[in-house]
Amino acid sequence: MNAQQTGAPKITKESKNKIRVEFERTPLKERLKAKFINMAFVGGVIWYIFRLILLIGIAYIVLFPFYTKIAGSFMGRDDFVDVTVMLIPKDFSLDIYKFILLENQYFTAFGNTLLLSASAAIIQTFICCLIAYGLAKFKFKGANLVFMAVILTMVVPHQTIQYSMFMNFRYFDIFGIIKFLSGNATVGEIGFLNDILANINIFGAEPSSKFLQAVVEDGAFNLNNTYWPLVILSLTGLGFKNGLYVFMLRQFFMGVPNELEESAYIDGSGTGRTFLQIILPLSVPMMITVFLFAFSWQWTDDFYTTLFFTTNKTVLMPQVVEIPQSLETSYPGQNLYYAAIRNTCGLLIILPLIIMYLFCQNFLVQGIERSGLTAD
Repeated sequence: MNAQQTGAPKITKESKNKIRVEFERTPLKERLKAKFINMAFVGGVIWYIFRLILLIGIAYIVLFPFYTKIAGSFMGRDDFVDVTVMLIPKDFSLDIYKFILLENQYFTAFGNTLLLSASAAIIQTFICCLIAYGLAKFKFKGANLVFMAVILTMVVPHQTIQYSMFMNFRYFDIFGIIKFLSGNATVGEIGFLNDILANINIFGAEPSSKFLQAVVEDGAFNLNNTYWPLVILSLTGLGFKNGLYVFMLRQFFMGVPNELEESAYIDGSGTGRTFLQIILPLSVPMMITVFLFAFSWQWTDDFYTTLFFTTNKTVLMPQVVEIPQSLETSYPGQNLYYAAIRNTCGLLIILPLIIMYLFCQNFLVQGIERSGLTAD
């Protein structure tokens, strides 16, 4: 419906130019008054100020605790009993960082945790992709039950099964193979088996004939204090937060058009080849998101690491949070000083995660948008 049919006056280009010329000939005071002194402009200014104050308040609430921890990490002992010192150190010192790095074995813990977190995250990402793709694209009897079991792993607290997991890996023996070999072998054969096992480094386990001989006598492997429990849990899709990763990837794969797979099948590509060469390349942002989640949660995990690592031979990041011997002291500000040391340990632990996030935040945002976890 045009302007003639509705009866409204038609605004031509000449009319617009005439209005513009008349406005420019108007005195500056009148023009400013017409532009700024009106309800629309005042309402916009009030809304802008409200949003600015709200964002500043939220930023203050979020960032202030980090700033206090960072400021405390550079304070000397005297600053914690000086009432004039608030957030700016008066006695600037790097002793806290120095002794944490040297005495708390930070770099050793960094290397061990990096190897463990990267290995578990890579395995979990691929295995969860495989499981999610099967649940999203293939219809089979019991698929809903399998998906319900996946969701159940997100609901059941890990504390309820921690003893079962510990004992399972303390006496690890698939189908009773080790017990069968030990019960049917001669003394010489058991000694020969022990000599072979004594020279095997089981993912971080220190080679020890006594340790491995005790394992054979018990009729099972003791995989605790090694990386094997976390690797096996990751390979079987039962690792930390794997239910969430499967759910996210399933939501993503359900949004992939079926025509891509059908075209690949027509061209003679099998299911495995289609998954590896077509589906996975499309899933790179989502896979990076899952990898970041898996890596970050494994990096700061203290449930599985304290459950499976019962000795201090393998130093991981949670063990860094302790007071270095050189900083142990006794004076009125001891509690505040020790709290600052533990806070500094926490800052050093999350520092690699912050750096990784700065480089991968675009992939993280894309993955969350495509996972179906956000509303349109």
